[in-house]
Amino acid sequence: MGAEENRVNETAAELTKAMTRLRARLRSESAPDEMPWTWSQLTTLSRVVELGPTTTSALAQAEHVRRQSMAETLSALRAHGLITSEQDPGDGRKMLISATPEGRALTATIPAAREAWLTGTLRHLLRPGEQQVLRQAAAIMNRIADAER
Repeated sequence: MGAEENRVNETAAELTKAMTRLRARLRSESAPDEMPWTWSQLTTLSRVVELGPTTTSALAQAEHVRRQSMAETLSALRAHGLITSEQDPGDGRKMLISATPEGRALTATIPAAREAWLTGTLRHLLRPGEQQVLRQAAAIMNRIADAER
């Protein structure tokens, strides 16, 4: 294995570790113990709000999970009154999932708590140039997340 391959492997390992730690910290800053929903349910609900009426298959693909796993997540959200389903007028075999007003309101509160903590931390810890590096890294991370391979 060459030096370049080693650097790529090290980068992947460090990135995984950093993302895992930051995700855990963001969860703790959002007071998950006070909520009856799991983070995968909240992420899915946010995706439903973002995509508008959508299908289980589209959500599963967007969240990189199996359709069966997504169906379980949606069932829990439905039980809490956070989503509704109706037949797709263009294809009666499909159901379109939408967020209820309660679901939309919930998705507005969770990111606010996380972003407030992160904004304050970035402002306190990082210089403007470092903040710019993170903006660039976020764009790169989104490209990686959307990659086919």
